[in-house]
Amino acid sequence: MAGSLSTRQLAAYGALGMPLTALLLPLAIFLPAYYAQLPALTTGLVGALLFGARLWDLVTDLGVGWASDHTRSRFGRRRPWIVLGTPVLLLGAWALFTPPQTATWLYLLGWSLIAYLGWSMIMLPYQTWGAELSADYDERSRVTAAREIFAVVGTLIAIILPNVLMQRGGDTGDGLEALYWFLLVSLPLCLLVLLIGVREPKRQRDGHAGLNLRNGVRLLTQNRPFRRLLIAYLLNGFANALPAVLFVFFVEHRLEASQAELGFALVVYFLSAVLGLPIWLWVGRHWSKHRLWCASMLWVSGVFIFAPFLGTGDLVPYLVICVLGGACLGVDQAIPASIQADVIDEDTAAGGGGRAGLYFGLWGLATKLAIALGVGLAFPVLDLAGFDAKIDNDDTALWTLGLLYAVVPVVIKLCVVPVVWNFPLDRQRHAQLQASMS
Repeated sequence: MAGSLSTRQLAAYGALGMPLTALLLPLAIFLPAYYAQLPALTTGLVGALLFGARLWDLVTDLGVGWASDHTRSRFGRRRPWIVLGTPVLLLGAWALFTPPQTATWLYLLGWSLIAYLGWSMIMLPYQTWGAELSADYDERSRVTAAREIFAVVGTLIAIILPNVLMQRGGDTGDGLEALYWFLLVSLPLCLLVLLIGVREPKRQRDGHAGLNLRNGVRLLTQNRPFRRLLIAYLLNGFANALPAVLFVFFVEHRLEASQAELGFALVVYFLSAVLGLPIWLWVGRHWSKHRLWCASMLWVSGVFIFAPFLGTGDLVPYLVICVLGGACLGVDQAIPASIQADVIDEDTAAGGGGRAGLYFGLWGLATKLAIALGVGLAFPVLDLAGFDAKIDNDDTALWTLGLLYAVVPVVIKLCVVPVVWNFPLDRQRHAQLQASMS
């Protein structure tokens, strides 16, 4: 699709990000802590189970990515997978969001596998579709920014809705069930808007039609920007996953804040992301994307390093951290996604065109592996430190929580910056790639 996309097209594409992210927040933040409090489960066991479930994505992400690239239908390549994945995701989400108090490890593992499969069937073709909407270096940032704005709206809904119910006497379980009903209504509706409002671009180049497996793997492994971005993306995702999965524990046990204060902190954080994204895009409008991403990582590291020094009652300083750190969230999500689309052009120019789904399958795998590492590493370490979500904890457990929540993510991000700083795919190189494919 050439030229600039209209606001209507951007909104129609981005809208599906709202229900998907409204689901992602409880999956990443609320559910691990909620299941850890069930009688038959422990913090360490929940972490191990969710890490194991993410290994399932080694198969599903690559499989869905490859299959969507090779799908032939009058409805397109990406649309059928998104439509088929919707009932699978809704079924898995219902079971995960409404567990019985007697839920065992088998219940959590089995329904996680189903929900993650449905998520892959929707999210990977959806992201790939966005990358294919434009070949323009800056226009791709508009597409990913539109998706992230709706994603933050979905996140705010996922925060506010449970808190409203809890203020009226409900508990976390009631909030999760309410989120599911929101998902049940909004996901099909936003999917319909996408299907009607956005045309799926035709395949621009079918270079992989005669590409055997050996040559295909060779092209993929020789794509230097891809390898470099994948490493940075995985590490940065791990750095983001740690505070995400530990947020509830940190606010409840380290700050000793109430459920209402916890919800307010999340609202402040994600509302700051909505307001911060256009500011970052304006500041970096003449920068290459990778430098803008580096600037956001350095900024949030300088802010977040103060979090471990907070303790009981320090809600106001924590809200300041939420404002300043949350302002970077949008660019930290939108810009790497935009760079991903550019990196695929390296493969297309080298003769491997039409494989965007496979690439996004690999990036989807990196995203989920990062979250799995966050849960799979942080929860067992907390367990070893004596942390228990059901009781008050000693200083050793609470300091371990603070280090995992803030210090480790900052160290990781500072290691990612040198990897990204001199990224080889800038504006000039991208223009050369587009010229070679025209």
